[in-house]
Amino acid sequence: WHWGGCSDNIDFGRLFGREFVDSGEKGRDLRFLMNLHNNEAGRTTVFSEMRQECKCHGMSGSCTVRTCWMRLPTLRAVGDVLRDRFDGASRVLYGNRGSNRASRAELLRLEPEDPAHKPPSPHDLVYFEKSPNFCTYSGRLGTAGTAGRACNSSSPALDGCELLCCGRGHRTRTQRVTERCNCTFHWCCHVSCRNCTHTRVLHECL
Repeated sequence: WHWGGCSDNIDFGRLFGREFVDSGEKGRDLRFLMNLHNNEAGRTTVFSEMRQECKCHGMSGSCTVRTCWMRLPTLRAVGDVLRDRFDGASRVLYGNRGSNRASRAELLRLEPEDPAHKPPSPHDLVYFEKSPNFCTYSGRLGTAGTAGRACNSSSPALDGCELLCCGRGHRTRTQRVTERCNCTFHWCCHVSCRNCTHTRVLHECL
């Protein structure tokens, strides 16, 4: 096969993205380091998810010559990878090399909160602030909690009662609901509807 030389210019994209996104980060605090690291992790993910695509050339579709190039991944593919890494993100703190002669740039680095863990790789996402407990109400933090929230008893996703209710369980009740139905448009210009009453099963977090 022949290399087409028409791959997406990922090197220029990384350079432009670094200058455009990272230039907004100011200061030299822990948030600054975290944002720079996560920005680079996103760009690294785009680069690592690039895939080779090829096109065959020849009589009657025979692949006598094949031209190949590298293509950027879809936004969905990148988002799925970053979501997985978000779920596995590690908490970090300021690193300290312990040398008075080390430059400030060398001292500015991230280290895992747990010394037994490895330092974050260029692909990993990191954070430094612990997330509040969104399961319970807190007026100080402004979290409403999940008590009384409607949930889906048959869903394993985030809207499911098992996850949304934070293991506290849920109650089930029935409710009679009256809604407009069988609407008809009459020329011109009026819509007439009937009122339909049905029973709805509701699940709410305890």
